[in-house]
Amino acid sequence: MKIAVLSFDEDYVRLLAEMPGVEVVVAGPDDRVRAAADRLGVAHVDSWDEVFALRPRAVVVTSEVARRRDLVERAAGVGAQVLCEHPLAVGEADAQAMVDACAAAGVRLTVASPACFSPAFAVVRQGIADSGVGELLTVHGAFNSPGRSRGGALDDHAPYVLDLVDAVLGGEVADQVYAQANSIVSGQPGTESAAFVSVRYPSGVVAAIDCSWGPSVNQRAGDTPEMTFVGDQGSVEFTANPRLLGGFDRWEAKTDPRSVMLTEFVAAVAEGRAVGPDGAAGVRALRVVRAARESARTGRPVDL
Repeated sequence: MKIAVLSFDEDYVRLLAEMPGVEVVVAGPDDRVRAAADRLGVAHVDSWDEVFALRPRAVVVTSEVARRRDLVERAAGVGAQVLCEHPLAVGEADAQAMVDACAAAGVRLTVASPACFSPAFAVVRQGIADSGVGELLTVHGAFNSPGRSRGGALDDHAPYVLDLVDAVLGGEVADQVYAQANSIVSGQPGTESAAFVSVRYPSGVVAAIDCSWGPSVNQRAGDTPEMTFVGDQGSVEFTANPRLLGGFDRWEAKTDPRSVMLTEFVAAVAEGRAVGPDGAAGVRALRVVRAARESARTGRPVDL
């Protein structure tokens, strides 16, 4: 199966290249990209045109956000299944256009949200659906990581927690968003380094999300989302990548969640089935994050 990674992301390329039956191709005129492709033993071409002329079976879109719509639409145009990172686009209109283009081409736009592909989350999700906690009332989510980007903590972390909530609620559209944020660590106004987001849904469920740049308060989480789903008869906790005690006194991380995600995505493409959050979920997450940023700016709730 030929899979293109657009643009070059060494972790994705390495993980895909290690999978049997997968032929990876990357693009870019940069000598560093060419050298890295040679080192990882994957095919390299100089331009996007050359990539799409090869008609890959699937593409993984990791480019800068402003370029994602064009790449996704071109991938859909050659019938490639798409895995795209958060956020799908800068604005909701572009994100929706990406969803529409994939739907029109008969391909699936899947959002790269690793925790949603976890077998453990599938068990949690089914348990909640089977009323294992009774009527779901609230969701507490946290994603704290030392990673930083120009987008800020809301873009970095909130979408991945929102995807988990979205999956449990079956794609229910949020009613109202309220957020508070600060830029103390980033030192740049508008680039939040910590944020708290409260999301209210029509069913009455309220999701409270803590996202920040910094070490996780729970060292077992391994810089991945951690969730608590609270119902009127019980609660369940989920950690995307818990650390387990190995040997006598050292901590070991479990399988890389991105590896699990890519394995599931490749299998789904081969078998013609859907897996993970779709493009519509990506649009819903983008809408909530934009509303949270507006709420943090004005100090008032934002109705959706």
